[in-house]
Amino acid sequence: MIRITLVVLTFMLSQTGLAETLLVSSQDEFEDAVDDLVPGDTIMLANGTWRDFEILFTGVGTPGQPITLTAETRGEVFITGQSNLRMAGEYLVVSGLVFRDGYTPTNTVISFRRTRGDYAYHSRVTEIVIDRYNNPERHESDFWVMMYGKHNRFDHNHLVGKSTAGVTMAVRLDSEESQENHHRIDHNYFGPRPILGSNGGETLRIGTSHYSRSNSFTVVENNYFDRCNGELEVISNKSGGNTFRGNLFFESRGTLTLRHGSGTVVENNVFLGNRVDHTGGIRVINADQVVRNNYMHGLTGHRFGGALVVMNGVPNSPLNRYDPVDNAIIENNSIIDSDHVEFGAGSDEERSATPTNSVFRSNLIFNEDRQNIVAVHDDVGGIEFQGNVLKNVDEPALTGGFISTTLELASADNGLLYPAGEQFADVGVSRDLKALDRESTGVSWYPKPGPDIRFATGETIAVVPGEDTLFDAADGAGDGDILLLAPGEYIVTKTIVVDRPLTIRAAPGTASIEFERTALFEIGDGGSLKLSGLTISGRAAPDVAGNSAIRTHRYSMLNNYALVVEDSTIQDLDVNHSFNFLSVARHTFADHIAISDSEFRNITGHVLTLAQETDDLGLYNGEYISITGSRFQNIEGALADIYRGGTDESTFGPHFELRSSSLDSVGNGSRNKSIASIRLLGVQATDIFDNVFADSQPIRVIHTVGDPVTRLGDNQFEESPEPIIQEFVRLMEH
Repeated sequence: MIRITLVVLTFMLSQTGLAETLLVSSQDEFEDAVDDLVPGDTIMLANGTWRDFEILFTGVGTPGQPITLTAETRGEVFITGQSNLRMAGEYLVVSGLVFRDGYTPTNTVISFRRTRGDYAYHSRVTEIVIDRYNNPERHESDFWVMMYGKHNRFDHNHLVGKSTAGVTMAVRLDSEESQENHHRIDHNYFGPRPILGSNGGETLRIGTSHYSRSNSFTVVENNYFDRCNGELEVISNKSGGNTFRGNLFFESRGTLTLRHGSGTVVENNVFLGNRVDHTGGIRVINADQVVRNNYMHGLTGHRFGGALVVMNGVPNSPLNRYDPVDNAIIENNSIIDSDHVEFGAGSDEERSATPTNSVFRSNLIFNEDRQNIVAVHDDVGGIEFQGNVLKNVDEPALTGGFISTTLELASADNGLLYPAGEQFADVGVSRDLKALDRESTGVSWYPKPGPDIRFATGETIAVVPGEDTLFDAADGAGDGDILLLAPGEYIVTKTIVVDRPLTIRAAPGTASIEFERTALFEIGDGGSLKLSGLTISGRAAPDVAGNSAIRTHRYSMLNNYALVVEDSTIQDLDVNHSFNFLSVARHTFADHIAISDSEFRNITGHVLTLAQETDDLGLYNGEYISITGSRFQNIEGALADIYRGGTDESTFGPHFELRSSSLDSVGNGSRNKSIASIRLLGVQATDIFDNVFADSQPIRVIHTVGDPVTRLGDNQFEESPEPIIQEFVRLMEH
């Protein structure tokens, strides 16, 4: 341990105090140093890797002389393995550390408490990085940051890549010492959070339903939410008296949701969807909410995930449901080229309490195509509409309090769009609203992730025919590499584990692949696979039941994967029964699966089976499944078996699309328990158009929860039953 003595001038009692900076190189040295800390002291962790380090940082500093834990060099101290940080006391500061390559052994990576009742006050965590610090079990819930106590600050931190269940960051109010806390959460970079495929994927939550009628008084300002896609609620506000201002939401699926609690202000935020699917804005529930001067552009979300959603509530609602909207002020917001504004959302027999004593005024709603994006689901007599402006709209849903007029927008110096001229200068957001710059958030010394481009980002590697030449090439390939297969026959005697993005493409001519194991490919954690122009045969596979051409890793996978098959032929998966093209395991998740211009024939199992999450907890195995321009012949199982059970409403998927394809003798096998050519249970968005079904089992669609949309059209059914649509939860008109 190295002690560096600094002279610190103070004006308390006109005395001169001595503060020390202690450079420690081991956990034992750290523990010894913590015991003797006085106001103004600093502990520096030596540069390098600190593995399996459960940091307990305690002490009592003063406003002018906090006690500090920091890195010798910011960004060069790595906390790895099973590590975490607990802090308790007063006027503590932690900075400069990087958590990666591991996971917390408890339920929290950073906690503003030592134990229950022993909290941090007036303390700060700044310039900390948590990068993909995930438990290996996808649905083992934990939190990255948990705030307790009062008057704490979390600022200029970098949190990216949480792929397990559990909120990225939460403020807890489960004791009087943590209520009315006046925390500040500012200038943080909340980086991409992938789709979780279940509830529990919020990026930020303030409070819980049990304490939702208590005030938190937390300020959340100037944070950048970059592609935070975990679930429907990017932010879940579950307490009263909070403020959300100056934040920017970039291509984030979901909304800032005022889920519980009253008296919250949402102002000066910018939501940029760029037409990305399910991007949303603000959802209003409960009493005394103020939503003003927010800019929403290019948002595609609908229902609970729309650009602006005012919900119905539950009369005399229990804590965990929906208190009605009352005395809401929604004013001077700009909603531009977005798809849905919803009033009375969620209206049903339970959610029957309509908004009351509320005002919606001076808001701008602009869409180029004259489309009416305003939907009214119940009585809106309790909302006073004043001075709102619409771009010319055909058949507007509301007329009183709205001006529908010819309108042009112009870009201002801040990069945002405003009505040209002065006529509507007082409508929509103010001219001085600033869109937060991503680089002004987080830390300057750790890179922020770029676009998510999986395939064809690496080198092209030529592969020649032969035994295990493909295996060897795949084994040595790097991220994003392309294996270019010369014409000829390829024999694969070992399963190819794909744990990085990989493209396998045939050069002009025919590249035929046979495999001798129970699976040709296994997609491992971090892997994605694209097959292009190939012919794959299962005739050399073992004569056992349950083979697969492609399977996922057999256990939980942290990273979402993608599978793309184009212009390929898959045949003779029939050496024994239940031979699937794709088999998945529980707790694995595909961002997207796309099959195009391909042919599948002679298969004894399913083509795609995404039905392993059968606990009915709202989990499912894939978000987007798309099949276009393809042919399926003599498939004993289903073309697609997709299952999402339970009644949770916090997710958007699955989505299923089948277009311009043909099914000939699909689903007729005796082991096909779905008794369907396509079974879709709990799928939220279905499009089946321009297909031919011949001698095949019916399409079976079972609606379960949410507001599922199933569209079918221009399909031909030859000696095949008509589609069967069932309502599992409630009776609805189709």
